Amino acid sequence: MARAALFIIFLVLQLLHLGSSRSVKDSNLLISDGLDDKLISQSSSLLQVVDDLKADTVTCEPIYGFLPCATSVWGLAFMVIVYEILLYLANSCITSGSELFFKMYGTGFFGASVFHLLGTIPQVGIVVVTGVTGTAETAEAMATMNIGMVAGSAIMLLTLVWGSVVAFGSYDISKSPTSSNRGHKKRFSITGYVTTDAETSCTARIMMVSLIPFLILQVAKVLNSTSGIRIVILISLLVSFAFLVAYCIYQVFEPWIQNRRLEFLMSKYVQRTLSPSFLTASGEPNVSNIQEVFTRIDQNHNQSISAKELRTLILGIQIGEVGLESDYVEKAMEDFDISGDSQISEQEFVNGISKWVNARPSVNRQGQGHRRFLSSKSEEALEGQQKQVARKKKSKLTNKSWTNQIKAACLLILGIGIMILLANPLMETIQDFSTAASIPSFFTSYVLIPLAINYGLALQIITSAQDKTENAISLALSEIYNSVFMNNVMGLTIFLALVYIRNLSWDVSAAVLVVLIICSVMGLYASFSRKFPFWTCIIAYIMYPISLLMVYILTTFLGWT
Repeated sequence: MARAALFIIFLVLQLLHLGSSRSVKDSNLLISDGLDDKLISQSSSLLQVVDDLKADTVTCEPIYGFLPCATSVWGLAFMVIVYEILLYLANSCITSGSELFFKMYGTGFFGASVFHLLGTIPQVGIVVVTGVTGTAETAEAMATMNIGMVAGSAIMLLTLVWGSVVAFGSYDISKSPTSSNRGHKKRFSITGYVTTDAETSCTARIMMVSLIPFLILQVAKVLNSTSGIRIVILISLLVSFAFLVAYCIYQVFEPWIQNRRLEFLMSKYVQRTLSPSFLTASGEPNVSNIQEVFTRIDQNHNQSISAKELRTLILGIQIGEVGLESDYVEKAMEDFDISGDSQISEQEFVNGISKWVNARPSVNRQGQGHRRFLSSKSEEALEGQQKQVARKKKSKLTNKSWTNQIKAACLLILGIGIMILLANPLMETIQDFSTAASIPSFFTSYVLIPLAINYGLALQIITSAQDKTENAISLALSEIYNSVFMNNVMGLTIFLALVYIRNLSWDVSAAVLVVLIICSVMGLYASFSRKFPFWTCIIAYIMYPISLLMVYILTTFLGWT
C-alpha cells in the first residue's frame, strides 16, 4: 500500500512538472495551415499575448532538475503537503524496518542502542542534510527551522499525543462491569481517569534529565561575547552526547526500558493479529473467532501450529495481562497436542482454547471488562509473575530468517534514501512557503515537520491507549517519554554539533526556553503522579497553542531570537 501511494504521488509530481514546462518558444517555427491572413494575424496576436504573460511570470528552478517547483502560496502549500506525505512514508519504512530488527534480535545491545538510534533517523537526517549542504547563510536559516522541528516534536508528543492518551484511555472505575457485561469493553467517560505503574513515572524522570542541556543553553542568553557563547554550546553538546551514551549503556545493564518497548511492540502485534475475542457475549467459547486466530497464527499455512508459532500466541496473550508460567509454552503444547506429533491441528487448537476458557473463572480486576485465563494462583501472585516475565533479559518476537533480515534492511534503506532525497526540497519549500505567506519559517517547521515524523507513532500510541487498561496506558505513556528523551538528546546533539563545527550564529533561545518550560511542567506532573483525570487532557491540549504563543511573545515583544 505504501509503495502504491509513493508511486502515485511521484507520478503526480512528474505530471505537474511536465505540465508546467510546456510553452511555445518561437512563433516563427509554426507551419501555415492554409487559413487566410486574418486568422494568421489573430494567431500571431494571441501568441504575442502568451509571450507577454510568460515574460511577466515568475519562474522557479526545479530541485535536482526533476522535482516540481512553485511560486504561488497555494502551489507551495500543495508541495509542502506532498513532501509531508512522502516524509511520512519514509518514516514508516524506517520504523517498520527498525521494529522488525528489534523483534528479531530482542533486547540487549541492539535494543539498548541501535533500535533507539534508528528511530531518530528521520529527524537527524533532516538536520544533517540541511546543515551540511549549502553556504553558512543557508545553514543558519535551516538551523532555525531544525531547532523548530526538535522543539515541535517534543512539545507535540507531550501535549497533543499525551492528552489523546488520557482522553481515549479514560474510564470511570465506579462503573465496573457486572457479570452480565463483563465481556464488553470499558466505555469512554469524561469523569474517569487513567492510572499508570511506577515504571512509567520513573521513565518520566529519565525524560526530565534530557532538559539539562536546554537549561545550560539558557546561559548563552546572558553572555555578550561570541567566545563565551561557543563555550556554552560546547558544554551543552558534550552533556547531551554524554546523556545519550549513558542512556544506551544503562539499558544494557538494566534492560527494563527495552523490555517495555518490546512489550509495546508486542501489544501492537496482538491488536493486529489476535484481536478477535475467544469469548462470546454470553461468556462461551467463540469457535469461529478461535478458528480465525488459528489461521493467523499458522504462518506457514500448513494447517497446523508448531511450538514456535504457539509461543507467539502465548507471548501475545501475556501482553494482554494473562498470567503465564515460565514453562507455559511446553505445558500448553502438551495440553493442545493430543496426537503427540509436535503439531497442533485446528481441532486440537479449538479444543485446547475452549478448555482454557471453560476451566478458568473470570476475574474482574480494577474494573477491567475482559476475561483472563488464570491458574489457581491469587491476583498478587499473578502480578508478580507478570513483572518477572516482563523483565526477561532476552526476548524475541520474530525468527531471524534471512528473508526477515533482508526485508528489514530494504525497508531501512528505502526509508533513509527517500528521507535524504526529500530533506533539502522539503526545507526549502517550507522556507519559500513561509516567505510567500509571511509566516516565520520557525512556526511552519515547528508544526508541519513534527506532524509528518510523529504521525505514525502517535497513531500507534493512541490506538494502544484505547484498551483502557493500566498496562496499555503505562506502555503508551512510557513510549512518549522515551521518544521525547531521544528527540531531545539526539536532536540537540546533532544540531549543536553543526552549530559549533560550522560556527553558525546562535539565534534560537526562544525555542529552547519554550521546550524547557513545557517539558518541565509535563515531566514534573508525570513524575510524581500516577493517576491522571480526564480534565488533564484538556490542559495538555491547551498547552500546545500556548507554546506557540510563548514563542511569538518572546520573539515579537521581548526581543528574544
